[in-house]
Amino acid sequence: MQGSDIIVANLLKKPHYKRISKSYCYNKFIDSLSPKYQKAIGFVYVKEKTLFIALSHPGFKMELNYHLDSFKYNINILQKYDKKCSDMIVDKVILFNSNKKTILKNPKILSTVPYYKELSYAFFDINSKDSEISEKFENIKRAISCNRR
Repeated sequence: MQGSDIIVANLLKKPHYKRISKSYCYNKFIDSLSPKYQKAIGFVYVKEKTLFIALSHPGFKMELNYHLDSFKYNINILQKYDKKCSDMIVDKVILFNSNKKTILKNPKILSTVPYYKELSYAFFDINSKDSEISEKFENIKRAISCNRR
C-alpha cells in the first residue's frame, strides 16, 4: 500500500488539482515578504505570465507600487529554487484593490508603540501661581505615578 504523501503527490499532478499546487506557491511567495506587506495582500494569482496582487486596503497601493520589481524577483527566485513552483513564470506584476481582508490567519503585527518602564517618580515642585497650570502639572504627576505601577 502506498503512503499518503505519495497519493497526495499523484493527485496534485492531475490537471483539475492544479490550483492546489499553485496555492502552495502563492503562500510561499507571501511568506517570503515582510509582515507589513503580508498584511497588505488580500490574495495573489498568476495568469498569462502576470502576477496579480489584490490589496486588502487601497492605502497600500501607492507604497507597494515602488516594490513591483522586488515582487517579480521573489517569484522568479521561488520558481528557480522550488521544484513545485517551476511553472510559475512572471513577466509583469499588477496591483489592484480588493474588498478581501488579509489572507493571514494570525498576522504578525509589529507594535510601533514604545513600551518602557517609567523612569520618573513624579517628585517635583510646582512653582506656578496660576491655578490652571498647577492643576495640569498635578494631572501629569498622577499620570506618572500611575505609569510607575
